[in-house]
Amino acid sequence: MPDRITIAPATCHGKPVVAGTRTPVAVILGALAAGDTFAEVEQDYGVTSDDISACLAFASEELGRHDYYPLSA
Repeated sequence: MPDRITIAPATCHGKPVVAGTRTPVAVILGALAAGDTFAEVEQDYGVTSDDISACLAFASEELGRHDYYPLSA
C-alpha cells in the first residue's frame, strides 16, 4: 500500500492520505460509509478505484492491529 497510501508529518498533520493528493483516508471511508459509490467517490475526490480499495485495505489492517474490549457499564 505504500504506493497508494502515504503518511507524512507535513501533509494533513500526518494523517494517512491517498498518495499524490491531500485527501485523507478517513474522508474516503466516510464517503463510502455514507453510501457513496466508488464512482461517486472517484469523481468527487479525483481518486481511482484502486486508491479506494487501498483505503479499505489500510483501514482493515489498522483495525487488525488493535485489541478491543467492551466498556463496563
